[in-house]
Amino acid sequence: MAVESTEERILSVLEEDAQASYAEIAERANVSKPTVRKYIKKMEDEGVIVGYSADVDPKKLSSKSIALVGLDVESERYVEVTRTLKNIDEVEALYTSSGDHMLMAEVHAPDGDALGDVINEDILTIDGVPAAHPSFLQERLK
Repeated sequence: MAVESTEERILSVLEEDAQASYAEIAERANVSKPTVRKYIKKMEDEGVIVGYSADVDPKKLSSKSIALVGLDVESERYVEVTRTLKNIDEVEALYTSSGDHMLMAEVHAPDGDALGDVINEDILTIDGVPAAHPSFLQERLK
């Protein structure tokens, strides 16, 4: 059985609870607070930790609709399309993908109609995006 590294133990705690204090992380990862501080700073500087976020159950947000949108992108327009998508406020997250679509966008809007407008008027009008395949999130199960 492989022994988990200090970095892995700290990341494990953070992935479970991004709001854990250094003291809580230190206790759960069996290291000192200065060690936690040092490792977190190092991982942030190296881009291992790219941010902290809250997990949201879309069903509980009465004023928010969320969709994961698979995007087909023309290869020669990839950089331009990615840059444009990053500037759309409703695109909360953007991922490269090795699946059926080149990019996956997490899109948030006040309701389903507004979400459809973002997809049809903002995303599908980008030169180099021939198709968008939305999946509207209903309920968070885990």
